[in-house]
Amino acid sequence: MAISIPQPSSTADKPRVPVSVDFALQGGGAHGAFAWGVLDRMLQEPWLTIDGLSGTSAGAMNAAVLSDGFAEGGAEGARVALERFWRRVSDAALMSPLRRAPLDILMGRWTMDNSPAFIALDMASRLFSPYDTNPANINPLRDILAESIDFARLARSDVHVFVTATNVRTGRPRVFRNADMTPDALLASACLPMMFQAIEIDGEAYWDGGFSGNPTISPLVRESSADDTILIQINPVERVGTPRTARDILNRENEIAFNAPLLKELRMIALLRQVADPGHSEGALWASMRMHRIASPAMTDLGYSSKLNAEWAFLCMLRDEGRRCADTFLAEHGHDLGRRATFDLDYLLEGI
Repeated sequence: MAISIPQPSSTADKPRVPVSVDFALQGGGAHGAFAWGVLDRMLQEPWLTIDGLSGTSAGAMNAAVLSDGFAEGGAEGARVALERFWRRVSDAALMSPLRRAPLDILMGRWTMDNSPAFIALDMASRLFSPYDTNPANINPLRDILAESIDFARLARSDVHVFVTATNVRTGRPRVFRNADMTPDALLASACLPMMFQAIEIDGEAYWDGGFSGNPTISPLVRESSADDTILIQINPVERVGTPRTARDILNRENEIAFNAPLLKELRMIALLRQVADPGHSEGALWASMRMHRIASPAMTDLGYSSKLNAEWAFLCMLRDEGRRCADTFLAEHGHDLGRRATFDLDYLLEGI
């Protein structure tokens, strides 16, 4: 059952017929604060109803926090919960050696490429595994998640949450739902293998869900009643120029790898739309999904190292950019929700 957002709209002049939507939330470390901003703005629209949230890594945490906050206090509860979560992330990083270099601060750059701690971490990750550098498997996010989410309440929430992690043994995705959500499930979805030890759940080891779905669209098609899915895109699909430094090459390699599973699912939707008869079962569900996207060119300007930047000012900048992009989307395409897709997927079929 979808939950209607009872928050007064800041833009609507007259009531609208409610539209049920899903959100697909990409991961990207601190860049997930952009999705926080988009969700914060969308939660202010009384004519939107939320049915499902599919997320990976930071997107998974945004989804779980929002759903739990919704169960506790509706739209305002969800907004408060999201801000509280990101504030805790920032507070936990106050004593971290991962800080911007003085020159970057002076120049107003959010990158940590010149941070001695980041450079040391980057070099160490190419030589040593997290089993060497962090044998105690300490992860401050575990306590933050335990403080931020009531998992028993999340299990009962009517906002469906789908969190993807990658099974290390099989390479296949596993989707965790409300009833089986735990801190470990969320940590598994965000487990970059060169930074954290694999998370073991039910005797299986899991890595970051981005390897197999960033995020996964399938459960939104199969288990949600909404026909509109809004993709909040954090990782750039296209990037101008050929990377030439080792760091830029690695960053682009990761972007391509983490976007590939999502693009595969979007291509399937595009293909099914072009066939004369997609069928009357699952094929028809895929073909009928109306896709939308909210993204920002500003994300292309942010390098890999800024994904580890948890300064509150940086997170708020990303939040505000997310709210701005959501405002633009609502102004340009809000009337299309519930009627037609606004994300043209046909270009994904070029060259196939």
